[in-house]
Amino acid sequence: MNVKVGWGVPGTMAVARGDDAGRAPSAVAAYRLRDAVYLNLTNRCTLRCRFCPKFHGLWTVGEARLRLRASEEPSVTAVIEAARALGSCTEYVFCGLGEPTTRWSALLAVAAALRTEGRPIRLNTDGLASLIHGRDVAPELAGLVDHVSISLNAADERTYEHLCRPSRAGSYSAMLAFAARARTFVPRVTLTAIAGLEGVDLDACARIARELGVAFRARPLESTDGRSFRVR
Repeated sequence: MNVKVGWGVPGTMAVARGDDAGRAPSAVAAYRLRDAVYLNLTNRCTLRCRFCPKFHGLWTVGEARLRLRASEEPSVTAVIEAARALGSCTEYVFCGLGEPTTRWSALLAVAAALRTEGRPIRLNTDGLASLIHGRDVAPELAGLVDHVSISLNAADERTYEHLCRPSRAGSYSAMLAFAARARTFVPRVTLTAIAGLEGVDLDACARIARELGVAFRARPLESTDGRSFRVR
């Protein structure tokens, strides 16, 4: 399936880790996309989504290079400083080319620090935090995160496993359970799925969201640099 996609976003700005200052930004800790500042905690993930740009060799958003080796994962202080260095924004968003909740304690610490600035904070996630950390972590988001956007990606487990290739058994049901729990502690919860991706029933995805009492959004399939690639 060839899909033309794009994050052809002009004016994207990025700030590297504090100890990379003055050098090529190989380890970007924060980047600006439109009016929001995005926080890049890690490239690690519990999924290997067939449509993820990084598995097609695409690692940049505008001028921001998001590839992070394990030794390059930014410290809490580096993320906070990088976010603030990008100036005023409409919101802070935990989102890079990895799953931010794999660094749970760092995520909470960064959110607590940035919370003092009075800007909304959004978490883009695969919804598997409770599964990977072995406990119900949703209550820990209370008072720190305003919006959780969860990648539902499919209306049934079989399609989800084909597209997302989870590393943990029970990921689909765990993601739905996390969405149901998150709505108790976070003001806004949204499930998302990709429009135009073969096998994804958007109407059925929207029904799941309604049944859970959360919002739904169909999102475009995006690469990080506007190139097209084949989803197999």
